[in-house]
Amino acid sequence: MKKVILLSVLITFSILVCHSEKQGQNQPNIVFKNLEKDFPKWWAYHSNNIVLSSDFIAIDNFSKIISKGEFLSKLTSGEYIPLKLISKGNTNHYQLYKLDETADKSICETIKNVSTYAYNNFKMEGKAFPEFYFKDLNGLEYNNENTKGKIAVIKCWFIACKACVAEFPVLNELVEKYQNRNDIVFISLAFDQQEKLTQFLSKKPFSYAVIANQKQFLSKELGINMYPTHLIIDRNGVIRKVVNNANEMIMAFESIESSGKTKSQLTLPPPPPPTVTIKK
Repeated sequence: MKKVILLSVLITFSILVCHSEKQGQNQPNIVFKNLEKDFPKWWAYHSNNIVLSSDFIAIDNFSKIISKGEFLSKLTSGEYIPLKLISKGNTNHYQLYKLDETADKSICETIKNVSTYAYNNFKMEGKAFPEFYFKDLNGLEYNNENTKGKIAVIKCWFIACKACVAEFPVLNELVEKYQNRNDIVFISLAFDQQEKLTQFLSKKPFSYAVIANQKQFLSKELGINMYPTHLIIDRNGVIRKVVNNANEMIMAFESIESSGKTKSQLTLPPPPPPTVTIKK
């Protein structure tokens, strides 16, 4: 009789533990009501927990798994914010939380802008990189043929973009880390003319191959209108990832390149709320 009772207790306990763990995996890692009325608190949470460019499990506000594209599309309405769920494993789970009418309007506008860029970037992924022929400031040539079979890491920028220039040191470290790899190329496409770039880079060294006069290519061929923008092109010439800051690019690049090996410790501090001016 005692064995039956003990077995019953153990089964009940096991069910409760499993239920508790399952419930815990479906809970946000913060009390969301504390976020939607406080812009600085929400932005700090978003910056430290949410990476919209990453490969995450997307869940709607009814707890249904949806595609990443649908998730980002819903975010562009400004009616939702993404919350990170408590979960086990290496893949993050993000869920949509619908803002109520009393939510801070700055949150609505900011998530709309941030998610619009993320959604536009996401729609570029999986497409072939356009035909190109680049010659850098040192006269070296890059094209679809001589980069075939290589990973191409591309940064799009211009001199007057302070956020673009602020990334130079961490990107220089990345180049140095992979300097002995012949199957990886680091290319930067800049708006500015060659003479202006040469003068600027003499004071602000940048280890990427720098290509001048690329405003037309960036806007017409790639449709990019936010800077900086980083693209990772795989060995088959397909765009694998598009992001707007060095931290996210490094995470994506090292995940693609090393397939789960230890990631680099190269990091930037959390970004301020987005105030990027788009240069037409």
